[in-house]
Amino acid sequence: MSDKDAPRAKFRAMTEGTPEDWGIIAGQFMPFAMQGGKRIIDHLRILEGDYGGFPVDRLEHSLQTATRAFKDGKDDEYVVCALLHDIGDTLGAFNHPDIAAAIVKPFVSEANHWMVEKHGIFQGYYFFHYLGLNRDMREEFRGHEHFERAQEFCEKYDQAAFDPDYESMPLEAFEPMIMKLFETPKNTVYSVE
Repeated sequence: MSDKDAPRAKFRAMTEGTPEDWGIIAGQFMPFAMQGGKRIIDHLRILEGDYGGFPVDRLEHSLQTATRAFKDGKDDEYVVCALLHDIGDTLGAFNHPDIAAAIVKPFVSEANHWMVEKHGIFQGYYFFHYLGLNRDMREEFRGHEHFERAQEFCEKYDQAAFDPDYESMPLEAFEPMIMKLFETPKNTVYSVE
Protein backbone atom coordinates (compact mmCIF):
# COMPACT_ATOMS: atom_id res chain seq x y z
CA MET A 1 0.00 0.00 0.00
CA SER A 2 1.43 3.39 -0.96
CA ASP A 3 1.26 6.34 1.39
CA LYS A 4 -1.41 7.82 -0.88
CA ASP A 5 -3.59 4.72 -0.35
CA ALA A 6 -3.04 4.53 3.43
CA PRO A 7 -5.85 5.65 5.75
CA ARG A 8 -5.89 9.41 6.29
CA ALA A 9 -7.47 11.79 8.76
CA LYS A 10 -10.71 13.46 7.66
CA PHE A 11 -10.25 16.96 9.10
CA ARG A 12 -9.57 20.07 7.03
CA ALA A 13 -8.30 22.04 10.03
CA MET A 14 -6.81 20.64 13.23
CA THR A 15 -9.66 22.17 15.23
CA GLU A 16 -11.93 19.60 13.52
CA GLY A 17 -9.72 16.62 14.44
CA THR A 18 -11.14 13.59 16.21
CA PRO A 19 -9.52 10.83 18.29
CA GLU A 20 -9.92 8.56 15.25
CA ASP A 21 -8.06 11.06 13.05
CA TRP A 22 -5.19 11.29 15.51
CA GLY A 23 -5.15 7.51 15.89
CA ILE A 24 -4.57 7.23 12.12
CA ILE A 25 -1.81 9.84 12.23
CA ALA A 26 -0.14 8.34 15.29
CA GLY A 27 -0.26 4.90 13.72
CA GLN A 28 1.72 6.13 10.74
CA PHE A 29 4.14 8.34 12.66
CA MET A 30 6.48 5.69 14.11
CA PRO A 31 7.04 3.74 10.87
CA PHE A 32 7.82 7.05 9.15
CA ALA A 33 10.04 8.29 11.99
CA MET A 34 11.98 5.01 12.08
CA GLN A 35 13.12 5.68 8.50
CA GLY A 36 14.77 8.97 9.47
CA GLY A 37 18.23 7.45 9.19
CA LYS A 38 17.55 6.35 5.63
CA ARG A 39 16.42 9.85 4.67
CA ILE A 40 19.60 11.26 6.23
CA ILE A 41 21.71 8.87 4.13
CA ASP A 42 19.76 9.85 1.01
CA HIS A 43 20.40 13.53 1.74
CA LEU A 44 24.11 12.96 2.31
CA ARG A 45 24.31 11.55 -1.20
CA ILE A 46 23.06 14.92 -2.51
CA LEU A 47 26.37 16.40 -1.33
CA GLU A 48 28.32 14.27 -3.82
CA GLY A 49 29.64 16.30 -6.75
CA ASP A 50 29.00 19.65 -5.02
CA TYR A 51 32.44 21.24 -4.67
CA GLY A 52 31.63 24.90 -4.02
CA GLY A 53 35.23 25.70 -4.98
CA PHE A 54 36.75 23.35 -2.39
CA PRO A 55 39.39 20.71 -3.28
CA VAL A 56 36.91 17.89 -2.51
CA ASP A 57 33.13 17.68 -2.82
CA ARG A 58 30.94 18.16 0.23
CA LEU A 59 30.29 14.44 0.65
CA GLU A 60 34.00 13.63 0.60
CA HIS A 61 34.64 16.40 3.14
CA SER A 62 31.97 14.89 5.39
CA LEU A 63 33.39 11.39 4.96
CA GLN A 64 36.92 12.61 5.71
CA THR A 65 35.74 14.42 8.84
CA ALA A 66 33.91 11.34 10.10
CA THR A 67 36.71 8.95 9.15
CA ARG A 68 39.25 11.04 11.04
CA ALA A 69 37.02 11.07 14.14
CA PHE A 70 36.37 7.33 13.83
CA LYS A 71 40.07 6.50 13.48
CA ASP A 72 40.77 8.70 16.50
CA GLY A 73 38.46 6.51 18.61
CA LYS A 74 35.49 8.84 18.98
CA ASP A 75 32.18 7.15 19.83
CA ASP A 76 29.50 6.50 17.22
CA GLU A 77 27.39 9.51 18.21
CA TYR A 78 30.35 11.85 17.75
CA VAL A 79 31.31 10.18 14.46
CA VAL A 80 27.78 10.62 13.09
CA CYS A 81 27.85 14.27 14.16
CA ALA A 82 31.15 14.63 12.31
CA LEU A 83 29.57 13.07 9.23
CA LEU A 84 26.47 15.28 9.38
CA HIS A 85 28.03 18.58 10.45
CA ASP A 86 27.69 20.09 6.94
CA ILE A 87 24.51 18.32 5.81
CA GLY A 88 22.77 21.70 5.79
CA ASP A 89 25.12 23.17 3.16
CA THR A 90 22.72 22.54 0.29
CA LEU A 91 19.63 23.70 2.19
CA GLY A 92 20.89 26.75 4.05
CA ALA A 93 24.05 28.28 2.68
CA PHE A 94 23.96 31.06 5.29
CA ASN A 95 23.09 28.89 8.31
CA HIS A 96 24.17 25.33 7.54
CA PRO A 97 25.34 24.63 11.14
CA ASP A 98 21.87 25.50 12.46
CA ILE A 99 20.26 23.05 10.04
CA ALA A 100 22.64 20.23 10.96
CA ALA A 101 22.18 20.99 14.66
CA ALA A 102 18.38 20.90 14.32
CA ILE A 103 18.56 17.51 12.60
CA VAL A 104 20.75 15.89 15.26
CA LYS A 105 19.31 17.63 18.34
CA PRO A 106 16.71 15.00 19.32
CA PHE A 107 19.29 12.19 19.05
CA VAL A 108 22.55 13.44 20.57
CA SER A 109 24.00 14.76 23.79
CA GLU A 110 23.91 18.47 24.53
CA ALA A 111 27.71 18.55 24.07
CA ASN A 112 27.57 17.08 20.57
CA HIS A 113 24.61 19.25 19.62
CA TRP A 114 26.47 22.40 20.71
CA MET A 115 29.58 21.31 18.80
CA VAL A 116 27.58 20.88 15.56
CA GLU A 117 25.63 24.09 16.11
CA LYS A 118 28.73 26.22 16.72
CA HIS A 119 31.20 24.55 14.35
CA GLY A 120 30.76 27.23 11.67
CA ILE A 121 32.00 29.95 13.99
CA PHE A 122 34.84 27.77 15.30
CA GLN A 123 35.82 26.74 11.77
CA GLY A 124 35.98 30.45 10.93
CA TYR A 125 39.23 30.64 12.87
CA TYR A 126 40.91 29.06 9.84
CA PHE A 127 39.56 31.38 7.13
CA PHE A 128 37.43 34.31 8.34
CA HIS A 129 40.39 36.69 8.20
CA TYR A 130 40.72 36.02 4.44
CA LEU A 131 37.15 37.26 3.98
CA GLY A 132 37.45 40.38 6.13
CA LEU A 133 35.77 38.74 9.12
CA ASN A 134 37.01 38.28 12.67
CA ARG A 135 38.75 34.91 12.87
CA ASP A 136 38.48 35.07 16.67
CA MET A 137 34.68 35.21 16.64
CA ARG A 138 34.71 31.93 18.56
CA GLU A 139 36.18 33.79 21.54
CA GLU A 140 32.68 35.00 22.45
CA PHE A 141 32.14 31.42 23.63
CA ARG A 142 35.38 31.11 25.60
CA GLY A 143 34.50 29.68 29.01
CA HIS A 144 31.53 27.68 27.72
CA GLU A 145 31.69 24.10 28.94
CA HIS A 146 31.85 22.76 25.36
CA PHE A 147 34.30 25.33 23.93
CA GLU A 148 37.23 22.90 23.86
CA ARG A 149 35.09 20.19 22.26
CA ALA A 150 34.13 22.45 19.33
CA GLN A 151 37.67 23.78 19.04
CA GLU A 152 39.11 20.25 18.91
CA PHE A 153 36.47 19.11 16.39
CA CYS A 154 37.40 21.87 13.97
CA GLU A 155 41.15 21.60 14.53
CA LYS A 156 41.54 17.82 14.33
CA TYR A 157 38.74 16.78 12.01
CA ASP A 158 36.85 19.52 10.14
CA GLN A 159 39.55 21.91 8.90
CA ALA A 160 41.86 19.01 7.98
CA ALA A 161 39.26 17.21 5.83
CA PHE A 162 39.88 18.70 2.38
CA ASP A 163 42.61 16.34 1.16
CA PRO A 164 41.94 14.85 -2.31
CA ASP A 165 44.43 12.06 -1.53
CA TYR A 166 42.93 11.01 1.82
CA GLU A 167 41.36 7.54 1.90
CA SER A 168 38.00 7.99 3.56
CA MET A 169 35.76 5.23 4.73
CA PRO A 170 32.79 4.86 2.36
CA LEU A 171 29.37 6.15 3.31
CA GLU A 172 28.18 2.55 3.61
CA ALA A 173 30.56 2.03 6.55
CA PHE A 174 28.71 4.73 8.50
CA GLU A 175 25.18 3.64 7.59
CA PRO A 176 24.69 1.28 10.59
CA MET A 177 25.77 4.07 12.96
CA ILE A 178 23.35 6.51 11.33
CA MET A 179 20.45 4.08 11.40
CA LYS A 180 21.06 3.21 15.06
CA LEU A 181 21.41 6.83 16.16
CA PHE A 182 18.20 7.90 14.42
CA GLU A 183 16.13 5.01 15.82
CA THR A 184 15.50 6.45 19.26
CA PRO A 185 15.48 10.12 20.17
CA LYS A 186 16.85 11.23 23.53
CA ASN A 187 15.10 14.61 23.54
CA THR A 188 11.63 14.97 22.01
CA VAL A 189 8.13 16.05 22.95
CA TYR A 190 6.74 13.10 20.99
CA SER A 191 6.22 9.81 22.78
CA VAL A 192 8.30 7.01 21.28
CA GLU A 193 7.07 4.15 23.42
